[in-house]
Amino acid sequence: MEHAVSTEPAAAEDPEAAAAEQAESPGAEEATPESSETPETSETPEGEAKAEGTELSEAEAEIAAQRELRERIEQRKASKQGPIGAGAKLSGTAADLLAAVRAVESGEKPVASAFRDPQPAPRRPAPSGTPEPVRPQQPEPSRAPATETVEAVAAVLAEGGAPAALAAPTAAALGEDADGQLRADPWQLLRVAGVRPEQADGFARALLGPECGPDDERRGRAITVWLLEQAALAGHTALDSAALTAALGQRAVPDPDAAVQSALAEGDALVFQDAIEGAEVPARRPADEGARDGEGDEEGAADEPAPPVRVLIGLERYALAEESLADGLARVINSLPKEDGGSGPRGADWEAAAAQASGTTAELIRAVAGHGLVLHSGGEEARAEPAALVAAATALGLRVCAAAHSADGRRRLARATGSEETAVTVAGLLSGGQGPGRDADGALALDLLVVLDAPQLDVESAAMLVESLPDGARLVLSGDPGVLWSAGPGRVFADLLAARCCPQVVSRTPDPGPLGELTSGIGIGELNQVEAPGKEVVLVPVRDAAEAIHRTVQLVADSVPRAIGVPAEQTQVITPGHGGAAGTRVLNAALKERLNPGPGRFGGFDPDDRVAHVPAPGRTTLGRVVRADAEGLHLECDGTPVVVPKERVEREVRHAWALTAHQATGQRWPAVVVVLPGDAAQTLTRPWVYTAFSRGERHLSVVQGVEQELPRAVAERLWKDRTTRLQTLLRPQVPAEPAAAAA
Repeated sequence: MEHAVSTEPAAAEDPEAAAAEQAESPGAEEATPESSETPETSETPEGEAKAEGTELSEAEAEIAAQRELRERIEQRKASKQGPIGAGAKLSGTAADLLAAVRAVESGEKPVASAFRDPQPAPRRPAPSGTPEPVRPQQPEPSRAPATETVEAVAAVLAEGGAPAALAAPTAAALGEDADGQLRADPWQLLRVAGVRPEQADGFARALLGPECGPDDERRGRAITVWLLEQAALAGHTALDSAALTAALGQRAVPDPDAAVQSALAEGDALVFQDAIEGAEVPARRPADEGARDGEGDEEGAADEPAPPVRVLIGLERYALAEESLADGLARVINSLPKEDGGSGPRGADWEAAAAQASGTTAELIRAVAGHGLVLHSGGEEARAEPAALVAAATALGLRVCAAAHSADGRRRLARATGSEETAVTVAGLLSGGQGPGRDADGALALDLLVVLDAPQLDVESAAMLVESLPDGARLVLSGDPGVLWSAGPGRVFADLLAARCCPQVVSRTPDPGPLGELTSGIGIGELNQVEAPGKEVVLVPVRDAAEAIHRTVQLVADSVPRAIGVPAEQTQVITPGHGGAAGTRVLNAALKERLNPGPGRFGGFDPDDRVAHVPAPGRTTLGRVVRADAEGLHLECDGTPVVVPKERVEREVRHAWALTAHQATGQRWPAVVVVLPGDAAQTLTRPWVYTAFSRGERHLSVVQGVEQELPRAVAERLWKDRTTRLQTLLRPQVPAEPAAAAA
C-alpha cells in the first residue's frame, strides 16, 4: 500500500517516547514542548497564580496540596536520625561529593556506608476510637506576582532581548526578587518552563556582554538543573551521572563534572548511590596483592570489594517524593493490626465475604484480609473485581474509598460499586474536595483505599496518597499494566510489580467481544485480525495525511453515527501527537469546522466547542466552552464550572475532538477513531497502541497510513525505560514476597 510521508514529523506525545531519548542522550531535543503531553501548558509554571476571587479548580487544589505535602516531607526528612541508608542523600562538601561520584564510578573506593539499613519510617499514632472526620479547608491559590515585580522583570528581559510575554511566568517562577536574580544570573531564565538553553545563552550574552562565556559556572549549573527537569518531563526521577555529564558536554559545557559539582554544592541537585540488583560482586583480592600494588589500607578495603552501584543525580523534589513513597509503603505493609487487635473485621469475617465471591474476586478479598498492600492487575472488565471488594469491605463495616484517574472512571466505578459516595477521583481525594474527611492527625478517615488506574500514578501523587493513609489502613492498587505510564515522573505501579513486595492478584477475567480479543492480543505483542460482524473494528487505510484528515472527519460526522448509532459527541479521535500533518491541532481544526463552525472570537474558541483544560502538565480535564466575557473563558469540565483568565487561555485550553493517548488514558467512549498517519510510524509503541485501541466501548476505527510499522510496533517496541529509585528504596525495608504469593 502506497502512502506519502509528511515532511513535518509527528511529535511523540507520551513521556515514554521522550524517555527513550533521555536514556540515550538527555540533551538531544529532550521533552520539547511538542513531545510532552501538554506542550502549550509547558510554558506555564506549575502552580501559576489564579486570578483573585476565582474558585479553585480540582487540579489547582491538588497542586496546592502537593506544595503542602512537600513541606511535610522536608520537615520529616530533616528530623530523621541515624545512619544514611542505601540510596539516601549524601552529606559533606561539594568536593567530597564529586570525589565520591568519581571514586565509585572508577571502582577505586568502597561505598559500604551507602548500604546501611535505614531507620524505620515514623509511625503516626493510631487514634482512639473513630473520631468524627473533618473536611479540610481548600488551600489558598498562589498569589499572582505583584505588578511592580512583573514590570521590573520585563525591564531586565527587554535589556536582554527576551520577549515581554515571559515577564509574568519569570516573576512567578523566581519570586519577588526575580529581576535581581536575573541580573545576577541570567541563566536563571531556564527556570521558566519552555525556555531552552540556546535562548538563555542569547539572553545572557545580551545582558552580560564580554563577561559571558560557555565556561561560566552559572551556566553549567543552570543547564544541569534544566536537563534534570527535562528528564522529569520524560518520566525519570533521576539520571545516571554518566548520562548527565554526556548531555552537558553536548550542550557545550566545557567541564561537565564541575557543573554537576556546582549544582550539588548549591543544593540544586542531589547525588545517590544505589546498589545494582543482581550485579556480580568483584572477586576478593588477596591482602598481600593489594599491599604490593600500594592499594591496601588499614581497614582492609582490598579484602572487601565494594558492591557495584549506580550513581544517580536527581532533583530534590522528586527524590523526596520517591523516598517518602517508599517509607509510606513500608509503613502500610508493616502497620496492619493483628486479627485480635482493634475492632475491625476478623479473619472469619473476611473469609465469609470471600466465600460469597468467586474466581479472582475471592482471591483479591483474601489477599486484602491479611495484607496492608495488595496489587491487582487486569483489563477493563476486571475493574468489577475491586468494585466487588469495595462492596464486601463496606458490608464488613470498614470505611472504604475507591479512586479513579478521571471523572469518567469515577462514574464507571460508581456504577460498578452501586455507591456514589465511595467513588472519587484521585485529584478530588488529594484536594479534599471529594471522599472522606481527615482525622486530627491529618490522615484520611478510612480503613481501605482502592485506587484504580494505578499505572497513572506518578511519584508525587502516589506519595501524597500514601502519606495520607492512617496506620492500619489497607491500600489496593489496581490497573492495567499494558497501558501507558503516568504523565508525571516515575513508574510506580510497574516498580511495585517488579519489586514483588506484596501479594499480586492477576485477574483471569478477559475483556469481551472483538475489541477485547484485539486488545488482549496487542497486550502480548500480537496484532491479530478479529471477526467483527457488528463492525466493532474497522480498518481504514489511507495514502497520506490529507486523506487521513478527510476520512477521520467523515467517520466522526457521518459513518459512525449512521452505521454504529453513536453520535459525533460520543466519538473520540486519538492520534500520536499534537504536532505533525495529522496531529491534534490539525484534526481539531478540521473537526471544529465540520461539527461546530464559528469565528473563534475568544482565543479561537466558540460556545459548545469540545475542549481539554490543562492547568498544569499532566492535569487534563475534558469539557466544553460555555461562554466568554471580560472575566475569561467559561468552561464546564466534568460538570464543574471553570473560568480561565484571558491571558491563560492560549496556554491552558485546547480543542478536544482529537486527543493524545495520554490525555485519553483513564477515559472510555462509545466509539473511538485512532489516526495513525505515516509520519507517526516511529513514535508508535505497544503501550501506546494498546492504550489507544482500548479506549472504545462499542466501536474502533483505525485510520492508518503506517502500514507494517503498526504490527512491528506492537511486536517489538515496548516501554521506553525510565530511571527511578523506588525498587532500590523498598528493598531494605520490605522483603520480597515469595513467587507463589505473588501469583
